[in-house]
Amino acid sequence: MQITIIGSGYVGLVSGACIANYGHCVTCVDIDKEKIKKLKRGESPFYEPGLDELLKKNIEAGNLFFSDDLAKTIKNSEVIFIAVGTPQGEQGMANLSYVYEVAKNIGKYLDHYAVIVNKSTVPVGTAKRVRDIISRSYNGDFAVASNPEFLREGSAIKDFMFPDRIVIGTDSKKAENIIKKLYQNFNCPKIFVNQESSEMIKYAANAFLATKISFINEIAGICELINADIKDVAYGAGLDPRIGDKFLEAGLGYGGSCFPKDSRALYQIAKTNGYEFKILKSVIEVNNNQKKKFIEKIKNIFPDLRNKVITIWGISFKPNTDDIRESPALELISYLHGAGAKVKACDPIAIKNAKTILPKEIEFHTCPYEAAKNSDAVAIITEWDHFKKIDKKQLKNIMAGSHIFDGRNIFEPAEMKKIGFSYYGIGRAG
Repeated sequence: MQITIIGSGYVGLVSGACIANYGHCVTCVDIDKEKIKKLKRGESPFYEPGLDELLKKNIEAGNLFFSDDLAKTIKNSEVIFIAVGTPQGEQGMANLSYVYEVAKNIGKYLDHYAVIVNKSTVPVGTAKRVRDIISRSYNGDFAVASNPEFLREGSAIKDFMFPDRIVIGTDSKKAENIIKKLYQNFNCPKIFVNQESSEMIKYAANAFLATKISFINEIAGICELINADIKDVAYGAGLDPRIGDKFLEAGLGYGGSCFPKDSRALYQIAKTNGYEFKILKSVIEVNNNQKKKFIEKIKNIFPDLRNKVITIWGISFKPNTDDIRESPALELISYLHGAGAKVKACDPIAIKNAKTILPKEIEFHTCPYEAAKNSDAVAIITEWDHFKKIDKKQLKNIMAGSHIFDGRNIFEPAEMKKIGFSYYGIGRAG
């Protein structure tokens, strides 16, 4: 099949490479000419494990192409994906200006039947709005469908290739058959619903997962007061199949490009329609407070941070990505720097992105030992594997102080105390 994907960001590029891997002819379109040049060489503009290799493989196989010419690209396309960004706009609502601009251009250049598929995360009603915009310029037959993505940064290729489900929102049988053909080699449930339900499924899923994270962080707060251990509590509760063990890891809350934005957007969708989503409002508040509570732990030990050397392990919002959007590290580093501390930040991938927004005085490292050397304290923000595998005795010997603030509970309190650390986790007993 001939496929066009408009937008070569995270969702568009991963989707394009994976669809091409199934033998379809895919062209990814983007207005950024420099990005297109790099993509033609098989160079991804962001870090995602395995993506560069998948790009090069399908470029060489003749299945994957890149262009900045939308009019030419959509000429023979059977399916046209819209995969542009929907950043957070006013009051938490999704900004749909990029989606609508793409819809206008599709209407301008479309000259045959095609299925236009919203892959971007968009509020309920967007598919119908896109259809209206295209119809202003194109009077021929076409269909608009919703096909939300469920990709996790750091495992996006696996998530696309082996999905839990594929959700399609369409009221057209013809479009349904075309999309079935596109996804015929995917062995998973394929759910066909109306457009509004499809758009809502993505928000509902992300908001529920965000709720689990905030809930377990609230339980962790209680654990700290009663000498219970959140790891034991989460393990015991998670064995109940009605609950499950996923997203029950206490820490610094959720970040990244999806959970914060989608939770706020769904809250605003409810509010706009006259419904007060009380649970989701609390979920958002708890997540925001989780970062502040971690800062309070540090302030309790260092009331005066002037001239203290604090090392931050992890800048990205989660491991295996260079994405720093809504990362707890950013708020913490800004606070520590503003309070007069000397801040050293360590991350294997995200330093380039961090340098664009953090103060120039921040000292960056890729080696955790170099970063921790002569530090008064280390704060663990991202659970990268090489932090988990650190030689703790060596770490103790190179630090000037002995304080470890473990925002991801990657170490065990008893072991750390035995080595000589003053250890502060999230909801850990003792």
